[in-house]
Amino acid sequence: MSLYTYFRISKPSSGKVPEHQVQSTYKTLRNRTFWAATIAYSLYYVCRMSLSVVKQPIIDAGVLTPGQLGIIGSSLLFVYAVGKFMNGFIADYCNIRRFMATGLAVSALINLIMGAAGLLNGMAGLASGFLFAIFAIVWGMNGWVQSMGAPPGIINLSRWFPMSMRGTYYGVFSASPYLGEFLAFIIVGMVVSAFGWQYGFIFSSIGGFAGTAIILLFVSDTPESKGLPSIQELSGEAPRKEDSMPTKEVQKMVLRHPGIWIIAISSAFVYIAKYAVAGWGVLFLQKAKDFSLASATQIIAFSAVFGVLGTVMAGWLSDKLFKGDRIFPAIISGILSFGSLGLFLMTGGSYILNILYISMFSLFIGILYCIVAGLMAVDIVPRKATGAALGIVGISSYIAAGIQDIASGYLIEGFASMPQMTEGLTEAEILAGTSYDFFPVSIFWLAAALVAFLLPVSCWRKMMNH
Repeated sequence: MSLYTYFRISKPSSGKVPEHQVQSTYKTLRNRTFWAATIAYSLYYVCRMSLSVVKQPIIDAGVLTPGQLGIIGSSLLFVYAVGKFMNGFIADYCNIRRFMATGLAVSALINLIMGAAGLLNGMAGLASGFLFAIFAIVWGMNGWVQSMGAPPGIINLSRWFPMSMRGTYYGVFSASPYLGEFLAFIIVGMVVSAFGWQYGFIFSSIGGFAGTAIILLFVSDTPESKGLPSIQELSGEAPRKEDSMPTKEVQKMVLRHPGIWIIAISSAFVYIAKYAVAGWGVLFLQKAKDFSLASATQIIAFSAVFGVLGTVMAGWLSDKLFKGDRIFPAIISGILSFGSLGLFLMTGGSYILNILYISMFSLFIGILYCIVAGLMAVDIVPRKATGAALGIVGISSYIAAGIQDIASGYLIEGFASMPQMTEGLTEAEILAGTSYDFFPVSIFWLAAALVAFLLPVSCWRKMMNH
């Protein structure tokens, strides 16, 4: 069997579901597919966020520097950006069950390799440069397979849900990254504290393999492949002229749509702010505010919980309260996410206050993320090009996130102050005693949070009228 044959979209089933069972069968399969894809995508994030959890132990052990870790983190994001663009277009043609399961299985294997390399380093004492090269290459490969998760997850909404429900369910699905971050920061953080940073990768791989099994057991490709009518027939939607056009032609239309590119640039700034906190928040809390690893991971984990709430609220707010209008929730959430991020970065505060600041930031950036990086893009394109639209938004978003990781790493490292007396200290002791000035990188993160909502709200009406 060729790769094309294995991954291509399922053909309609020769057997048909009896008419009196159509609605019940459709709802059962739709719900199974949606919840399995949502849970599995959260486990994609466990296999992606494992590096963020182990940064501080790696730095304190003298294994790698913040700058090196920034490059390693960006290797995933840059490859992910290209992969999400290409896989977004490819996934429109694919069996989403097989496509999504393959990506997660390989990502789990890569985490296992990272953990094994770390254990080998501990036993054999590999050269820092050699371990850095291995991590950068393997983590970059993880970026490609990670990009196989979101497109099929979103496409399942187009294939299984009517337009009237898509915003609400998109909001729920978009909460899955925050659930994955919560699991990574709490559970993987506990594993790292108990057994060492290498086991953080190993435990993450177990979660990835579990998610692969969930996809294979519960996700269905299309209603037609299960003997059901198309989603248009099931929902009673009037057909659009694009529905009869070849997928390739519809994707070309999307590429020429200026609104998609405005959304892509806006989403890039959302991702800079979002990934700054997710990727560097634990280190910031430890070095700038003197929290322990356990306390820092707990604070960031709370942010993930509120991010879930924000993304779920976004779809409901825009669909129900604002009747499909994306502008007002984007303005409100943008202002509040900027303000709460400023409080987190520019003030001290207790453990509880920092939980409050970061939780509010995640709540409101979650709403903005869902609206700008997803719903706005999906709103202005036909069903057949959902993956293509998200691919365009994705490449912009993750290139920006990758640039953020490198820029943040070097801004943090560039404004660091080593201990005055270093004679007789090991490299690990010098790194552990180094102090960091986070003000420059905080300005960078805050500027991104500001542009993230100003650009899309100022251009939205023009985009919708194109």
